[in-house]
Amino acid sequence: MERIADALERIAPSPSPAPDFDAAEAFVWRTAPDRLDPATRVSRVPIGLLVGVDRARDTLLENTRRFAAGMPANNALLWGARGMGKSSLVKAAHAAVLAEGGGRLALIEIQREDIPSLDRLMALLRGVDHRFLLFCDDLSFDKDDNHYKSLKAVLDGGVEGRPDNVIFYATSNRRHLMPRDMIENERSTAISPSEATEEKVSLSDRFGLWLGFHPCGQDEFLTIIRGYCDALGIDIDDETMHAQAIEWRQTRGAISGRVAWQFVTDLAGRMGRPMVFNG
Repeated sequence: MERIADALERIAPSPSPAPDFDAAEAFVWRTAPDRLDPATRVSRVPIGLLVGVDRARDTLLENTRRFAAGMPANNALLWGARGMGKSSLVKAAHAAVLAEGGGRLALIEIQREDIPSLDRLMALLRGVDHRFLLFCDDLSFDKDDNHYKSLKAVLDGGVEGRPDNVIFYATSNRRHLMPRDMIENERSTAISPSEATEEKVSLSDRFGLWLGFHPCGQDEFLTIIRGYCDALGIDIDDETMHAQAIEWRQTRGAISGRVAWQFVTDLAGRMGRPMVFNG
């Protein structure tokens, strides 16, 4: 019996107890065994450096403030163009609300493949004297992927309802979290096309906030870079910076906030500047 018990423990280890939520501002949810690991450092940029997303920024900030204050707030889906600051905005909004005195608000990152374990995480967080912003980056589902059913159950809350101290933010390149060809295929092969896709498309309806992100133009691209340079203390004139930045984005064949950050990283390295924001 002892050998059987040891074998079962190795297959399904007992979950670790809840951590000290005052020990860190952010945590990472891991499974096998279930545990929350504190993040010693959160990779993020100041919210003021996120250019061209004013409406999404203001909306998400206000929603996060309400949640931190114990008021009703919505789950949020940030969707749209790649590299335009969706995940950066979530982390920056969390930091901004904390800096405003937003109380005991912890950020918890969860990986897409761990979505089926969300019910266990909710049980761990329910009733804790903290508020939790659950964050899943790059959330999407492919054909034959049934993880979305677990997420729907969590967002709806089931019989017990979603804990009052938990909110869910997700980012995705897809508005409905499903590839378009998958939705169209379901629609074309079904007896009742609208009913065939309703279950999958309705997942995004569980998010009270939809915040769209669109590709940036060259002027916005250069403004983003200038903001990063000033915040990092990189001394470069506009003419030189513009020429180098335009050449960089042409070689990349893309233009986005992510490409701007990659250029600034290269520029800082060439100029011997650390990637540390002033102030």
